[in-house]
Amino acid sequence: MATTFDLIIKGGLVATPGGIVETDVAVKDGRIAGIGSFDASRADHVFEAHGLHVLPGVIDTQVHFREPGLEWKEDLETGSRCAALGGVTAVFEMPNTDPSTTSPDMMLDKLARAKGRMHTDHAFYAGATHDNTDLLPIMERMDGVCGVKVFMGASTGQLLVEDDEGVERVLTAISRRAAFHSEDEYRLLERKKLARQGDWTSHYEVRDAEAAISSTKRLLRLARKTGKRIHVLHVTTAEEMEILAANKDIATVEVTPQHLTLVGPDDYIRLKGYAQMNPPIRDERHRAALWVAVNQGIPDLLGSDHAPHTIEEKSRPYPASPSGMPGVQTLVPVMLTHVADGKLSLERFIELTSSGPQRVFGIANKGRIAQGYDADFTVVDLEARRTITSAWSASRCGWTPFDGMEAKGWPVATFVRGTMVMCDDTLVAPGHGEPVKFIETLARA
Repeated sequence: MATTFDLIIKGGLVATPGGIVETDVAVKDGRIAGIGSFDASRADHVFEAHGLHVLPGVIDTQVHFREPGLEWKEDLETGSRCAALGGVTAVFEMPNTDPSTTSPDMMLDKLARAKGRMHTDHAFYAGATHDNTDLLPIMERMDGVCGVKVFMGASTGQLLVEDDEGVERVLTAISRRAAFHSEDEYRLLERKKLARQGDWTSHYEVRDAEAAISSTKRLLRLARKTGKRIHVLHVTTAEEMEILAANKDIATVEVTPQHLTLVGPDDYIRLKGYAQMNPPIRDERHRAALWVAVNQGIPDLLGSDHAPHTIEEKSRPYPASPSGMPGVQTLVPVMLTHVADGKLSLERFIELTSSGPQRVFGIANKGRIAQGYDADFTVVDLEARRTITSAWSASRCGWTPFDGMEAKGWPVATFVRGTMVMCDDTLVAPGHGEPVKFIETLARA
């Protein structure tokens, strides 16, 4: 008898829209064909998931894979390898490469570079500048584009849009939700003199909470003035969470595992340059407030802000050391450890990594385990106890700030549109990734 399905995931604890239930999932032509009890003989392939949790594919909506121009740190292949090994099924990649992704031609170049090389599904941000607002409406409608990214601080060259007039022009030009790095560049420049040579604990004094708070207030005012939707990346302060909670009609919110896990000044002393990122790791008052916000439902999603630099670069004395750290491969085990420790529920983790990204960005056919959706699954063993190590990291940078962390919960398989791309820490189906589709750009004239 001819088989009916391409794949059956058998007997897992499946996170369905109706709850977590022990059941099977059947897959045909890259889509979920059914949820229930299925005879294994009806499928070409069977994955035994007894005792494992089958989650909707984790979507990381903020990564920097450094290609083109900075490939000694990372590239699209190695970055997506990290993602697949970490249980991530789709990534959204940032425009601050060399050259930056600020024109339709540069976007087409990135999509061409990704084809056949990226192991997960993917989308790219269009980078906003003072001079390309006429191109942004074109770029945000291109296939494989997740939206526009604006750096109000913490960038250099053409990607920095630090002034209200520039931000307003960008918001006026576009129609989709724009993502913002919200730090006040003017305040950052004023406070550069506070950096102490070789003292990383001064990083979050230079980039103080007020730099983020004042920028986010400005951003919200401009979003209301222009009537546009905004997404505030890597929010780090207690005050911003309160402000954003009062503006959820126009603003969505991202948090990162790093800001929920690391804390200043302790981790600056312990990790030195490896703890340096923008916005910075802050003190316990802010970290505790982020956790309260997570469980109050204020953040909409979780992004890794994977931004690798080499060990040599990170070893330079502060402030010569660059900001940024890898994170896409460790997102799942770090956050599952927080689930095991009771800091958030598994259901909230799923919301932050699957249904939240789908809702914020309008992703088509992803974000839940339901019939007709893409067969993207992050299969995890919540009972596994593993140590995160730099040796396990597939990143070209060769390190992780979570080296030595005892994880409680581990990704054991990654499925992208019905194809197993990772199993037991091994990449088994390279180059399977395709551009992510978005509801707002499905229609074509």
